[in-house]
Amino acid sequence: MSNNAELYEQSKLYAPGGVHTSIRNVNPMKVFTKGEGAYIYDADGKKYIDYQGAFGPIILGHSHPYVNRKVIEAIERTDLYGVGCTDLEVELARKICTHVPSSEQVLFCNSGSEATYHAIRLTRAITGRNKLIKFQGCYHGWHDYVARNMLSSWDMIGKRDPGSAGMLDEAIDNTLVCTFNDLDDIERTFRENKGQIASLIVEPIPHNIGCVMPQPGFLEGLRELCTAHGALLIFDEVITGFRHDIGGYQKVAGVTPDLTTMGKAMANGYPIAAVAGKREYMQRFNTYPGGDVWFAGTYNGHAVGTAASIATLEMMENEPVHEHIFRLGEKMRSGIRGIHERLGIEAYVAGFGSVWTTYFMKSEPKNYSDLQQNDAELYVDYRKKLIEKGIFKMPMNIKRNHISYSHTDQDVDTTLTIIESVLQELVHP
Repeated sequence: MSNNAELYEQSKLYAPGGVHTSIRNVNPMKVFTKGEGAYIYDADGKKYIDYQGAFGPIILGHSHPYVNRKVIEAIERTDLYGVGCTDLEVELARKICTHVPSSEQVLFCNSGSEATYHAIRLTRAITGRNKLIKFQGCYHGWHDYVARNMLSSWDMIGKRDPGSAGMLDEAIDNTLVCTFNDLDDIERTFRENKGQIASLIVEPIPHNIGCVMPQPGFLEGLRELCTAHGALLIFDEVITGFRHDIGGYQKVAGVTPDLTTMGKAMANGYPIAAVAGKREYMQRFNTYPGGDVWFAGTYNGHAVGTAASIATLEMMENEPVHEHIFRLGEKMRSGIRGIHERLGIEAYVAGFGSVWTTYFMKSEPKNYSDLQQNDAELYVDYRKKLIEKGIFKMPMNIKRNHISYSHTDQDVDTTLTIIESVLQELVHP
């Protein structure tokens, strides 16, 4: 079998850059050939404890046998028809509407970007308004509506920062950028654009930049401001949904948005996403007779994704998935804090549930601007050293880590031992 370097060179012949999503092009480059439980293996045969988790979808573990078996059972009898609906769609929709507080009705698509696109378009149709509020540092997909002011360079924070060439000026300029955890900024933006804002979209925890927690009252304040100004509130729970609770982070926070987008952990790595919300809003989609907001997609509700999502949610319903990953998440965070204390390292261990990251800075960040204090060079060097020693975290600045149901106490103990040795080497060589 070819090794990492050989396969990557071959890949670059046939795909620009050799990868099929921009953020996958990292150093060190790995070609992965196997995933099993908490572990991934590269083409050189090296094994890693995986905390990348495909940016979050892998909540039960790689190639989870129960999920895989349910997918195989499904595709042995059914697949895709392009007409009517399937029993799998009915069952999955019922589960989501049962568990997610904002979900009176739901529609399936294939990616988080599709889900946020549909949700935003729907809010414009409902309100007759054009403008949208998002937050600096938050990510909601690749489309023109939201692809601005994501991982901005520090000198572009809050300025006009489109994420791609080829974006429409009208889309960029109708998206307003606010500061997370700053209700005064949001209220001022509503006032300055009175009667023009269709919706506000937010990652209830901005995981695109690691783990910046909403401060007490912030999400409640967003709900109140949107209601007061006639705008719809969209929770982008593509990352937080199902990972932090089977009902999403909205259930944890006790704040119910008008619309919710979901993906990633809802199917343990199989491709599926969803948009859900109040019945009166969802019936504006033209899947409902007379609806005037277009909703389409050849692969929407495919048997693979729906079967995988049903199986994943069944695991959450019937086994202590969240109890396990929350316990190991706290064990990891407290263990890392102890290491920092022993080594005299100035760092902040952020996290919630099964997610964490270590910012090399003095205090808790409240928004994207605060992350300028993070020592980005140390952050990335630390992760690269961990990869060398068999611990895989994304080797990029301000990225989160994930624990799955397949991780064990021994995995965490091993990881903590390696973390201590790496930090000792980097900080006290």
